[in-house]
Amino acid sequence: MTNTNPLPTLLIIPTGIGCSVGGYAGDAIPAARLLASASECLITHPNVMNGGSLYWSDTCIQYVEGYSLNLFAAGEVFLRPVRQQKVGLLLDAGLEPDLKRRHLQVADGCVASLGLDIGPVITTERAIRVNLKKGLSGSSWGDIEEPGVLLRAAEKLKKAGATAIAVVTRFPDDSDELETKLYRQGNGVDIIAGVEAVISHFLVKHLLIPCAHAPGLAPLPIDYNLDPRTSGEEIGYTFLQSVLVGLSRAPDLICKSAIKSNENSFLQVKTLLRNRDLGAVVVPQGALGGEAVLSCIERFIPLIVVSNQGVLNVSSKKMRLDCLSGQKNNNILYAENYVEAAGLITALRHGINIKSLQRPIDCLRELNDE
Repeated sequence: MTNTNPLPTLLIIPTGIGCSVGGYAGDAIPAARLLASASECLITHPNVMNGGSLYWSDTCIQYVEGYSLNLFAAGEVFLRPVRQQKVGLLLDAGLEPDLKRRHLQVADGCVASLGLDIGPVITTERAIRVNLKKGLSGSSWGDIEEPGVLLRAAEKLKKAGATAIAVVTRFPDDSDELETKLYRQGNGVDIIAGVEAVISHFLVKHLLIPCAHAPGLAPLPIDYNLDPRTSGEEIGYTFLQSVLVGLSRAPDLICKSAIKSNENSFLQVKTLLRNRDLGAVVVPQGALGGEAVLSCIERFIPLIVVSNQGVLNVSSKKMRLDCLSGQKNNNILYAENYVEAAGLITALRHGINIKSLQRPIDCLRELNDE
């Protein structure tokens, strides 16, 4: 009889690098659902699960912001699954009255129709002012001009009882028209995604509670050549819905140092997810240089590298992963797509030797003394 306990699996598709799967409006949600079904415990981040007006709630999926994932993979933070978070809503003073009202209506709708616990709500003392930029690699990034203003508002929400924070900041409408057109037609990078990650990373670093971001933008004119992967962003007035749903069940972030100082730490740790519980990490080929991935490689956690084209080229070959000694054949696996990745996770979870599924099968070699 095989062990069919959940196999906690980390799914990473970095933000703002134009991945074929996961570079658009929640187009990686089907892959996440499949991997969650295979593993029965998937840990992933907002870029994977946020689909604008579209979202998917699954008790097997833990919604964890990217900076938090880095801390988790490094063993600095543990995850505590929860039934419900109290999601504070942080609104940028730069939002026009009608656009602000639309976001408040979304929050009201999520309370009335989905039963989420949302509030309190706060507006920053002045506009945050977001700047969009693009790196030499082609990936998107950016900055905010008033980080102190943003942090003060977030601190007030936490002090008022919010256990997670959804942030809406006004993004510029005069971004590169060509970049936006290419993205909407499925041929470009999400120009706003990089700075979204900057905002959420900044807040999680200072507050250590779940945070995620939704951009405030004026509606775009209709595009008759729209790529289906971007459609989730086109069918509503805001992108806030999926953020609120994700944060509503995001796990608590428990600092490792807090566990050590607690007398009941043994009982607590039994209920937490730790990096040592991970059975696999799934990441696109070309995006292997992130902190979480490197932490998993250091700990010999099985790495499933998926062919999922983006603008980065930090590949297994460039990182010389195939040259690693020891358990390399067991710990570096390759998949052409997320269907294959789900098969590999299923095999790992059920204790099936991956080599037994491949052809040809090499004969066993006798160990000889030298």
